[in-house]
Amino acid sequence: MVETTAWSAKEVFATGAAEATDIPIYFASSAEPGPVGGFSDQQKAWLAAQKFSGAAKRHLLLPDAGGGIGSVVLGLGDGQQGEPSGPSELLTGLLAANLPAGTYRLASDGGTSGLAELAWALGGYSFSRYRKKDKASERAKLRVAGSSSVPVINTAEAVWFGRDLINTPASDMGPADIEAAARELAARHGAVVSVVTGDDLLAQNFPMIHAVGRASPRSPRLIDLTWGPANAPKITLVGKGITFDTGGLDIKPASAMLLMKKDMGGAATALALAHMIMGQGLKCRLRVLIPTAENSISGDAFRPGDILKSRAGLSVEIGNTDAEGRLVLADALALADSDEPDSIFVFATLTGAARSALGPDLPAFFTDDEQLGHALPPLAASIGDPLWRMPLWSGYRRHLDSDIADMNNVWESPFAGAITAALFLKRFVGKARRFAHFDLYGWRPAARPLGPKGGEPQTARAVMEYLKRELAS
Repeated sequence: MVETTAWSAKEVFATGAAEATDIPIYFASSAEPGPVGGFSDQQKAWLAAQKFSGAAKRHLLLPDAGGGIGSVVLGLGDGQQGEPSGPSELLTGLLAANLPAGTYRLASDGGTSGLAELAWALGGYSFSRYRKKDKASERAKLRVAGSSSVPVINTAEAVWFGRDLINTPASDMGPADIEAAARELAARHGAVVSVVTGDDLLAQNFPMIHAVGRASPRSPRLIDLTWGPANAPKITLVGKGITFDTGGLDIKPASAMLLMKKDMGGAATALALAHMIMGQGLKCRLRVLIPTAENSISGDAFRPGDILKSRAGLSVEIGNTDAEGRLVLADALALADSDEPDSIFVFATLTGAARSALGPDLPAFFTDDEQLGHALPPLAASIGDPLWRMPLWSGYRRHLDSDIADMNNVWESPFAGAITAALFLKRFVGKARRFAHFDLYGWRPAARPLGPKGGEPQTARAVMEYLKRELAS
C-alpha cells in the first residue's frame, strides 16, 4: 500500500487573510545586517548584543514587549548563498523545521515572489513512515494567501510526493506500488491510467521491459497515464522505474546496492512533475509512461551476451545487465514516439558517469533542441533546481555498435558513459519534435536548506517552470 505525506504538505502553511498575531520574518544581508523598519529600540539592542551580522544561514528570534517572539531575522549573507543555486531567499527553507510552533509571515519576499514560501515547505519535509510516532505536535506554519498560494502549495505537494516515493525502501515500493501511486495521482486530477503487466508485456510488444523484470516475483509493468484535451500540445514524460537494481547477473558490490531503492527516482520525478502540470492546469495533452521492474537475479534472469528484441524492432546485444534502465526506457520511448508528441522528457537515475562528471547536486541534461538547451539551465539555476547541459555527441554513436545485433546496450570503455547512454535512448526517438533526457542522482547526500538527506525529484521544478512559460506564450 502506498503511504505518502505529500498531501499534507499544506500543513506547513497557514492560508487565509493575515492576522495580527502572525510573526514577521525579515531578511538581512551582510551589507545591511539589521532591517530597522518596525523594530523597537529593544529589538535593535538585541541584534547588537547577539552580534548579528546578516551572515548566511544564521537566524535570530527577537522578543516583543511581552517577552514573546516578536519577529525573526534570517541572514542571507552576500546574496549568493542559495543552495545549490539560486537567490538567497531559498535559505528560508532552514526555518520551517527550526522555528518554534506558531504562524509566521514574510515581511518581504525578497523580489522572488513565491520562491521563499516554497523553500519554507521544501525545508520542512520529513520522512517518518517507519518511525514510532509521538503525539501530534504543533509546528511552525507560514502564512500564504491569494492566488499565488495555489502553485506554491501544489509544487510543495509534488516534491514531497516524489521524495516519499524515492525514500520508501524496495520492500514497500515495488512495481505494483508505483502503479498504485500513479493511480492515486490520476484519481486526484481526473486522469486516465492503463497498465500492461507481466507476460502481457510480451503479447503487447514490450519485450525489453519484460526481460529486465522477469527474474523478480514482482511482475514488471508499463504504466500509461493521460490527461488533458487531445488537441492541446503533447507533452510526454518518461520515467525510469527500476524499484531495486541488483545489477542482475553482472551483480553490483554490496556497497553499490545500498541506495538502489532510489533507482526509481526517474519515475518519481515524472510523477511529481505530472502533479504540478495537472494541479496548476497547464494547457497541454499530458502523457506519463513509467516502465517499472525489479532487476533481480534468478534462473530466469537475462544474461550478458543475450540478444533482446525491442519494441522499435531493433535488436540489442546485452553487454552488461547492470545497464538495464536504458532497456526499459527504450520500449517506453518507442511507444511515446509513435504518438509524435511535441516534447518527450526522459527522467532517469541512469549512469554513474554523470555523477562522476557533475556530482550529486547537478543532473546532466541532454537535448536536441537548441532553444531548450540554452534557456533551461539558467532558468533552473534561478529557482534552485540546477542542471547542466551535456552534448549528444553523434561521434560516439559508433561505440554502441554490435557485431551480431543492431546495437549494444553499453560501450566497453570507462569514457563518456552518460553521453553514450543518452545516445542509446535517442536512437528510439525520431518522430517527436523535441527530445530531452535528464540523468539524475535523485538523492540529497546531506541536509541542505531545501530539504533533508534523502530522495529528491531533481529537475521536476525546473522543467515545470520552463513549461509554464512556454505553454503560456
